[in-house]
Amino acid sequence: MRRISLVIIILFLSARTASAQAPRIITGANRTDAYVPYLQGKNVGMVVNQTSVIGHLVPSVDSLLKLGVKVKKIFGPEHGFRGAASDGAKVSDEVDAKTGIPVVSLYGKHYKPTPDDLKGLDIVIFDIQDAGARFYTYISTLHYVMEACAENNMELMILDRPNPNGGYVDGPVLDTALHSFVGMDPVPIVHGMTIAEYAQMINGQGWLKGGIKCKLKIIKMENYIRTLQFGLPVKPSPNLQTHQAVVLYPSLCLFEGTNISVGRGTPYPFMVFGSPLLKGKYTFEFTPQSIAGVSDNPPQKGQLCYGLDLRNYHVDADKINLTWLMEAYKAYPDKAHFFTPYFTKLAGTKELQKQIEDGETEENIRLSWEPALSQYKLMRLKYLLYR
Repeated sequence: MRRISLVIIILFLSARTASAQAPRIITGANRTDAYVPYLQGKNVGMVVNQTSVIGHLVPSVDSLLKLGVKVKKIFGPEHGFRGAASDGAKVSDEVDAKTGIPVVSLYGKHYKPTPDDLKGLDIVIFDIQDAGARFYTYISTLHYVMEACAENNMELMILDRPNPNGGYVDGPVLDTALHSFVGMDPVPIVHGMTIAEYAQMINGQGWLKGGIKCKLKIIKMENYIRTLQFGLPVKPSPNLQTHQAVVLYPSLCLFEGTNISVGRGTPYPFMVFGSPLLKGKYTFEFTPQSIAGVSDNPPQKGQLCYGLDLRNYHVDADKINLTWLMEAYKAYPDKAHFFTPYFTKLAGTKELQKQIEDGETEENIRLSWEPALSQYKLMRLKYLLYR
């Protein structure tokens, strides 16, 4: 017994030592010495939101202004510059009350900066935390910003950040005929790249209009290993409030193309799913309500939903979970109204809905993603900046 206890103590201390020695990720934004001198004397535009922080969660705009950088314009993506707009809500142009800097919305009248928006700028900075899924709209904003910069002969600096779902690649590759703001480029649902890597791929594969190239200046991270799990210091958007929600997001977001709630309008969005029509099939209950700045009018608002609670579920870090979607479809009594037209846009293919309706096995569904998925994985290797 004493020998076993000693072994346990040694293992515990070894684990603590390994954890203590794990290097801290230094984001591109935090490496100010690597890029602030380059910005001196330039008029700067910044594509940023509430995740764009330096040091102890200080907004990067505020930090760079204090360092003497001339930030002349801010571009805000979905949810706005301060991250206060609800999901899907259009965001208006404004003047930031704190800094007095004009804020151009890239989720309002247009998604892509216009020549007038860029007028007077020398360089644009992109610094937004991604969630690693094709339908997470910040990579669509990246695509449009790159295209605008290329068309206007302007350099784009990317302050790179970790991908919390960067350790695997999975899902059907987007059918380009289904191009939309939740599916801009021919990549799988989980693309496995950081923002900077993704930008290199957009350039390298000629995905910008007319095959034009954007001049990039990338500020890499230090100590980033894509397979290591980590928690984000700031929630990436109003409905991704925890690390659990972030890692469940690639699987659960497909439910957004159905009449199943994913917990918008509850304290645990993207950690549960359910519907009033699943009573008797599942035991967990929740009732979505309007939450200002998070979900103003969530699906199944005010209705008691029955489904699964995944807050403590151990998420596989190597594939999307299709089982929940397939089982929910089988249990749903009104199958003709389970899917909505939005599902095809999210899936990036017309096949997945048909396969689920036809009762295909998960194995056969996954086989249908080939050879495109393997071809993407091979192509992706050319653009990776980290191991």
